[in-house]
Amino acid sequence: MPSASTGAPTTVGAASSVTPSTAAVDSRLTPGGPGYRRMSFALFLAGVATFALLYSTQALLPLVSTDFGVSASEASWTVSAATGALALFVLPMSALSERFGRRTLMTASLAVAVTVGLLVPFAPSIGALVALRAVQGAALAGLPASATAYLAEEVRPKALITAIGLFVAGNSVGGMSGRVITGWVAQEWGWRVAVATIGIIAVACAVAFRMLLPAPKHFTPGSLRPRVLARTVRDHLANPLLRRLYAIGALFMMVFGGVYTVIGYRLTEAPFSLPQGIIGSIFLVYLVGTVSASTAGRLVARLGRRGSLYLAGGTTTAGLLLSLVDSLPLVLLGLVLITAGFFAGHAVASSSVSHTAKQGRAQASALYQSAYYIGSSAGSTLGAVAFHSGGWAGTVTLGLFAVLGVVTITLFGSHAARTQARREPALAH
Repeated sequence: MPSASTGAPTTVGAASSVTPSTAAVDSRLTPGGPGYRRMSFALFLAGVATFALLYSTQALLPLVSTDFGVSASEASWTVSAATGALALFVLPMSALSERFGRRTLMTASLAVAVTVGLLVPFAPSIGALVALRAVQGAALAGLPASATAYLAEEVRPKALITAIGLFVAGNSVGGMSGRVITGWVAQEWGWRVAVATIGIIAVACAVAFRMLLPAPKHFTPGSLRPRVLARTVRDHLANPLLRRLYAIGALFMMVFGGVYTVIGYRLTEAPFSLPQGIIGSIFLVYLVGTVSASTAGRLVARLGRRGSLYLAGGTTTAGLLLSLVDSLPLVLLGLVLITAGFFAGHAVASSSVSHTAKQGRAQASALYQSAYYIGSSAGSTLGAVAFHSGGWAGTVTLGLFAVLGVVTITLFGSHAARTQARREPALAH
């Protein structure tokens, strides 16, 4: 996808908008250079903690339904409340990161989120559980709001897609390990002990993250003035390419959120009738997402950004169709393809946002994350509703419409790029 300037004011996101000197560029982190591995591992652990906490109840929804005597759609709010709150708070958190620094905000966000995570197992009712999960999601908003901006400032541009891919890979590992661990722990000791276990793991990740992440060298505090922030957001939303990328992120996540919210219910029912531990192990397919996200840079180098999005959409579609068959091996293969397509598409779209936004990158990334988690929240809720009314086929249909939206938007982007390319020679003359 072509790069486009947003025209955002320089008073917000100044850290990412200032053209660095040659010395500053040379001091940025690059693969193989000092500090790059520490930075990558620290943000990898942050991604693990974020996704493990954010989706800690997703694999446990059948048990939550039984414990509180609620339906699948009601239990799904323990996921939707967290992702919805994250979507709501990611933009304000991005403004705070401009003022107080990326590392400071990420540390504070993790500290609050893991504290709430240790309280979640003691929720006395479904309402209290949903409320705690909403607070947790709001706290976690500081991570996606700051991480990509930190990378855009501290990593050399040529290594940015790879670095963001590693962070997204941490998300996939967190999502996988959280679901696998909770599945087996819950089978023996119940969902409350399972969620507590994730909380303890997240504490360890948070501590290691703070110890490992290098201090920022290219951050300059920006303004917290609401008028300036509003102008920056307005300029980003006026950029057609950024709008398309936001929509693509939301639609990809709608597929992913819907599938993984409902898959536990499907596998507990006939003809599969799997125990909770085995269902949790199904999420090992997230390892495929780890690989596809971390190789997004090479994929873009071969196919280009739009070509990579077409491939991701096609892979996801194939997975959705395969999952309709009442055969466990084919359902698993379908989940593998859905996961690979989603994480590849997400890594390409999120890195394209950082590449496109020349100013106010924190806000540009925050808007993407907001759209992304709105898609997750909508997918979790609508996927459960579709499952309740039409079974697994209903959830798959919702996913197919979302992928169709991704392909349509990407086709429109290709047409817009060709039109612009034809206009530029004419304007030159």
